[in-house]
Amino acid sequence: MEPFVTLEEIRAARERIRSAVVYTPVLQVPGPLWLKCENLQPMGAFKIRGAFNMIAQLPTEGRARGVITYSSGNHGQAVALAAKTVGAPAVIVMPTTAPAVKVEGCKSYGAEVIMAGTTSLDRQQRAEQEANERGLTMVPPFDHRQIVAGQGTMGLEILEQCPDVATVIVPAGGGGMASGVAAAIKQSKPSVRIVAVEPVGAPKMTKSLAAGQPVTLPSSASIADGLMNLRPGNITFAHLQKFVDEVVMVDEAAIARAVAWLFRYARLVAEPSGAVTTAAFMRGLGHTDAGRGPVVAVVSGGNVAPEAFANYIAS
Repeated sequence: MEPFVTLEEIRAARERIRSAVVYTPVLQVPGPLWLKCENLQPMGAFKIRGAFNMIAQLPTEGRARGVITYSSGNHGQAVALAAKTVGAPAVIVMPTTAPAVKVEGCKSYGAEVIMAGTTSLDRQQRAEQEANERGLTMVPPFDHRQIVAGQGTMGLEILEQCPDVATVIVPAGGGGMASGVAAAIKQSKPSVRIVAVEPVGAPKMTKSLAAGQPVTLPSSASIADGLMNLRPGNITFAHLQKFVDEVVMVDEAAIARAVAWLFRYARLVAEPSGAVTTAAFMRGLGHTDAGRGPVVAVVSGGNVAPEAFANYIAS
């Protein structure tokens, strides 16, 4: 098997998930910026792409037994929705700090929710225990070829919608989306610059790239709850090393300002994790590339608690 997810895998994933995902729009906003609106997916985030791609490939007996995952929220909702779509039971292990809007989202699709700890490692260990005891199929949040291929379908769409794109800016949590989008674009149009963005409070990609191997952070903290992973995956780290041109960090104030900016000027509801790319652009990232073509920032999700969103847009 090829060490990296291929264009053929991503194209096959696109056909497989076509009935379950939205071909989200790319909107131009003030300045040389375009937004890929993954917050408009059925469960409010890009994660449905990878989750459905994997679950749709399970054999009949695997679907009947059910699936399980560990997630801070969006991947959990995606697995819950994908499982419901194919008629499979789903169990989602979430942190005790997960936003209520994301917990209720999982439950609304019929999933069983288990709360476990506060870190990705806490919930991963509980999910693995439940999977072994109950015979469930694990659907990892990012470190799996089928997940990466599913997320990569977004890259194919961006190239179709903005064929002269110069730079694509993606969020970086565990690296599933960054890996998939970068693999799709770099293997189609190598001249496009790919930049991944993470919060300063969760610099796992920055530190891992500096070390030349995946590094586990002792802790993480950010309002961008979907990007607080302590460690990149082995598969996703290898893809970032090969296909991503740069990883940058943004601070909490910049993320909050970007949430408000997206609401005021693009009329979009974006969660902090989905606004980090706009935050990076607002701080100058991609401006020098604008003369070569559009700069596309991925708005990865819009699942934000109403009270928190009200505070962001009022500031």
